[in-house]
Amino acid sequence: MDSVTLKCQGDHLLRDNYTWLHNGRPISNQISTYIIKNASIKNSGEYRCQTDQSKLSDPVQLEVHTGWLLLQVPRLVFQEGELIQLKCHSWKNTPVRNVQYFQNGRGKKFFYNNSEYHIPAATSEHNGSYFCRGIIGKKNESSEAVNIIIQGSSLPSTSLLLSHWPQIPFSLVMALLFAVDTGLYFAVQRDLRSSMGNLKNSKVIWSQGS
Repeated sequence: MDSVTLKCQGDHLLRDNYTWLHNGRPISNQISTYIIKNASIKNSGEYRCQTDQSKLSDPVQLEVHTGWLLLQVPRLVFQEGELIQLKCHSWKNTPVRNVQYFQNGRGKKFFYNNSEYHIPAATSEHNGSYFCRGIIGKKNESSEAVNIIIQGSSLPSTSLLLSHWPQIPFSLVMALLFAVDTGLYFAVQRDLRSSMGNLKNSKVIWSQGS
C-alpha cells in the first residue's frame, strides 16, 4: 500500500511539541512529520498543524477518490499565456485507448493512443471543467472533472504572491509517496492565505481503483 507524508515546517530553532488536526480533531502525533500508512478514503479531509509557540498552519486538503481514470493537471489556477498540460492517467498504468479530452462537456482533443493534451497559451476561453474519457479493455471509462481557472495579467502573478509567504508563521507541507503497482492515488489541495485574500493554489488529482 501507499503512504502519505505530511510535514510541519516552522522555526527550526524551536524545539517543542507539534499538534496535528484532521478535520478539526487532534491526532495523536507530536513530531514534525505525520505519516499515513495504507491511506484510504477515511483519511480524506483537512489537515493543519501547529507548535506550542506558533499559530495554526494553513490547511491542506487530502482527498482519496476511486476510479479507473484520473485527469492530472499541475495546478488549478493559471495565468494568461501559460502552458497547460493535461494527462489522462489510468489505474496501475492500465493500457487505455481512444482517449478524448473534454472542456465544459465538449470534446477538445482525441488520441487513439493515450497522450497528453497541451494548451500552449492559456486564455479566458480555457476556463472551465475538464475531464478525460477512454476505453480500458472493453469498457468506456471517464475521469472526474477538474475545474481550471485562467487569471488575467491584471491579477497578481504567482511570483508576487510568493513574497507574502514569510508573513505566514507556520506552514504545512505534504509529500506524496507513490508506487505504481498499488493503484492508490491522491488529490491534494493547498489553500494559501496572503494579505490579498484567499487563493486556491494547486491541486494534484489521483484516484484509487476498486
